[in-house]
Amino acid sequence: MINITFPDKSVKQFEAGVTPLQIAESISPRLAQDVLAASVNEQEWDLTRPIDTDAEIRLFKWDDSEGKHAFWHSSAHLLAEALQELYPGVKFGIGPAIENGFYYDIDPGDNQLTSDDFAKIEKKMLDLAQKKSDIVRRDISKSDALKLFGDRGEEYKCELISELEDGHITTYTQGNFTDLCRGPHIPTTAPIKAVKITSLAGAYWRGDEKRNQLVRVYGISFPKKKMLDEYLVLLEEAKKRDHRKLGKEMELFAFSQNVGAGLPLWLPKGAALRDRLEQFLRKIQKKYGYLQVITPHIGNKMLYVTSGHYAKYGKDSFQPIHTPEEGEEYLLKPMNCPHHCEIFRAYPRSYRELPLRLAEFGTVYRYEQSGELHGLTRVRGFTQDDAHIFCAPDQIKDEFLKVMDIIFYIFKALKFDNYEAQISLRDPNNKEKYIGSDENWHLAEQAIIEACEEKGLKARKELGEAAFYGPKLDFMVKDALGRRWQLGTIQVDYNLPERFQLEYTGADNQKHRPVMIHRAPFGSLERFVAVLLEHTAGRFPLWLAPDQVVVLPISEKFNDYAFDVAKQLESHDIRAIVDDRNEKIGRKIRDNELKRIPYLLIVGEKEAQNAEISVRKQGEGDKGSMKITTFAEFLADEVKKSINQ
Repeated sequence: MINITFPDKSVKQFEAGVTPLQIAESISPRLAQDVLAASVNEQEWDLTRPIDTDAEIRLFKWDDSEGKHAFWHSSAHLLAEALQELYPGVKFGIGPAIENGFYYDIDPGDNQLTSDDFAKIEKKMLDLAQKKSDIVRRDISKSDALKLFGDRGEEYKCELISELEDGHITTYTQGNFTDLCRGPHIPTTAPIKAVKITSLAGAYWRGDEKRNQLVRVYGISFPKKKMLDEYLVLLEEAKKRDHRKLGKEMELFAFSQNVGAGLPLWLPKGAALRDRLEQFLRKIQKKYGYLQVITPHIGNKMLYVTSGHYAKYGKDSFQPIHTPEEGEEYLLKPMNCPHHCEIFRAYPRSYRELPLRLAEFGTVYRYEQSGELHGLTRVRGFTQDDAHIFCAPDQIKDEFLKVMDIIFYIFKALKFDNYEAQISLRDPNNKEKYIGSDENWHLAEQAIIEACEEKGLKARKELGEAAFYGPKLDFMVKDALGRRWQLGTIQVDYNLPERFQLEYTGADNQKHRPVMIHRAPFGSLERFVAVLLEHTAGRFPLWLAPDQVVVLPISEKFNDYAFDVAKQLESHDIRAIVDDRNEKIGRKIRDNELKRIPYLLIVGEKEAQNAEISVRKQGEGDKGSMKITTFAEFLADEVKKSINQ
């Protein structure tokens, strides 16, 4: 008999060899019907895989991210099986689950895939799913795996197998399709009731532009057709909220091939928006004792060799800049932190200066592949709201609490109300992956855990997800459409202080190594603006809106009064513009509502005679007439409310 411990810490005994599915059946038939995947001792586990020793178990349903992951992973295999039947000679790369659905990278050979094929692929997938084939896991030796996939001409799979350790290789089979895979998967194809192929894209094998370009087939699946229908409605809404579309309509940013792919141009309204975000954070940082610094956009290559960033980002960086000096090379900086380490080293430091908080809106550059570029969310040059806190080990917790306060304030001001947090910890059974002493790791991890407990933040703990240099806390925000974005991160780093030999003199007059905390509440201004655009559908909080008010004269003879209104509002620090085009008022209203300007002020003969304005609010319609000063006072109160909610 073995002891199985459940999440509520209750323990039940089962015979060795019991499967998670059998355990679910022992609890209730309904649970057995709904469960999709499991974890055993924090390891992903198939529902039909035996458990032979005492274990902690968790069971996952559709509402759990782990349940969706297994469902979509199996759907990727179902997609591959359908493609194998429809397109003889197709070869397979990798097919993982992703945040929303799955994809499979394929080499189509002589076949041509277009969007016209989507319906045919979907039908074949559903036909195969209805066969309710068992999805069977098998252990296989490396030699047998190479023979199995080699005989099928699967060169991409053979390359992957050649890099795997013998004794740790598994395949999964359903119907006539067998794939190299670690799993886990759902037990059968039966739960897959609705599928949609969403798009095609190009993807280089192993992300290497020198290798073959494959076709990436994206899809999504659900256990009920109603769920797919609801998702497609959300997808249409997402298209309307696409930040690239909104950015163009609102005149925020642009891209030019003459400037270069992935290098955004911030137009005046977008630049003003960025500046307001920067000033918003600068004001908060000043309150918390941050010191603003500025560092160059380039640095000597050896700076990034010392930091380790050249080894990590070298392939993804722009090529070194060679100067006329023999052997001298510079890089466009991929990270700000090495520069901040050099600022710390610029003077002898004392424990009295700690914590030292250095902040910078620093622009960094990484050579993302052209196929990965996407609007503002994936660019080659971006500005991080970076800060690095140099502190003593016993100061980590207090600094964490303060950074969390900053992040919570930002989320509240921008109405990111739905978020979750993850504490990424070291794997205690694989310590060689990490640097730093056990004592320092314990201090850092406990500081993060205790900080979350003090704030009442329910954070999921993930073993083995820490960076090699220290534990971290990540914030995942759900936007208005339920999509998850990582926006805030706080990381503890023992690595860079060691690499740069950073020191401070302690109260004992001895030299000590500081700990470094990285934090970026926005992440990058580019990505943050993109997420904010899509979250708000371009309807920014009033304090942040590029234009807060537009004045609309109903004919040209009231233009002078319209400009006078705008001037009076600007004297009250209200951002106002005038639409003096020779267009009908209905057209002006429609055009400016498309620009998501919060307030539209209509002026004509009556308003000019009475020194008034007719107020219309975006999305709410007419609000009546009022004096200009009355409106200015009203708007000032609205601005305060919008930032302090």
